[in-house]
Order: sequence, then structure tokens, then C-alpha cells
Amino acid sequence: MDKATQQQIDIIMHEIDVRHRSKDDGQSIPLGISNRHIHLSQKDMEVLFGVGYALTTLRPLGQPSQFAAKETLCIASYRGCFDRVRVLGPVRPQSQIEISRTDAYALGVKPPVRLSGDLEGSADLCVIGPAGMLVFVEKVIIARRHIHMTPQDAARYGVRDGEAVTAQAVSERTCLYRDVAVRVSPEAALELHLDTDEANAADLANGCLFSITGKNT
Repeated sequence: MDKATQQQIDIIMHEIDVRHRSKDDGQSIPLGISNRHIHLSQKDMEVLFGVGYALTTLRPLGQPSQFAAKETLCIASYRGCFDRVRVLGPVRPQSQIEISRTDAYALGVKPPVRLSGDLEGSADLCVIGPAGMLVFVEKVIIARRHIHMTPQDAARYGVRDGEAVTAQAVSERTCLYRDVAVRVSPEAALELHLDTDEANAADLANGCLFSITGKNT
């Protein structure tokens, strides 16, 4: 074996070792990538699917008690539409649509980058279901990148709910994400959320590991 080949092997083995240690150090945060989706209130769901309708679970999501439903809807604007947009459950107090910036360009709308639930002044879209149609006024956002964690996780990382941190992906492409909002809840599971645009730009996949490298000031 020549020296160059041995050096390549040493580099590869070092990268594998680093990845294994990252998974075992208790400090790694798994990635969950969010495609376009809809959250529904019970009132809106009954307009779109029928009175007394209940969502059907397709598969569980990374956050406890949350799931992707079998149900899908069409979202539309004056410029175009997306069919089969997944509904996520359970139902919420208010409806909300989360799309990427690429989706927004295709639909001709300008949603703000916000945390979930912060809807005032956001964008509008038409939502079409099998039983009816609604115009979602100020209910469309692009989700701000964020990390879900428990109070115990927050203590371990030395962060507080509402703070913003910088997170680095453990991947072939070194990538830092600034302004990642920390969301602390006893019901949370440790997970960093990006939308498809942000994940694709860095060639990231679900389950990719992140580490917090600092706080944003």
C-alpha cells in the first residue's frame, strides 16, 4: 500500500470515528426536515372534510403525540396550486399552513419567516378539501428554523426557551445555521427542524446530527 492510499484511509477512518463519537457524546441533535404541510382547527377541518370528521394517523412524527395524517388538501393561489398537501395532527386551536420559500415563489405569495403560531400579518391561501373550501387569511408562514427540547435538555445545553443559537451540521458539507430558535417544553423530543429549502441547500437528510456551537447576540 502506498503512502497516499494510507493517508486517504486514515482520513476516512478519522471521519468515521468523529461521527461515532458525535452520536455517543450526548450532545448531538437529530434533524427533522419539514415539507409543506397544514395544521387544522376542528372548526376548519369540519368545513373541509365534513361535520364530525377525525384525522386518521398515517405515521408518527418526531415530536410526541404528533403525527402525519392520511388526509391531504389542495392549497391554491391566483398563480397555481399544490395538491396532496399533508395534514398534520392532532388538531390545534388555530389552523396554519407552513411552506418553503420555493413554494411561496411558485404560488406567488410572500409569507414571513415565523415561529409556529405567530400568524398576524402573514400570507393568505385558499384551501380545498373534499367537503368544502376555505380562504386561510393570515395563516401562511415559512417556519423559522428551531430546536425542540425538554427543560432537561435546555439545562444540559445551557440555553433558555426563546433564545437563538448557532448549530453546526455534522455532515460532508460543513454548514452553520445561525438564529436557530430554542423551544423548550416538557412534552418535546430533542430535534432540530429545517424546511426542505434549508436542508437541500446543505445536502442534509432526516436524522443528520447537529451540535450547538454558540448563542446569537
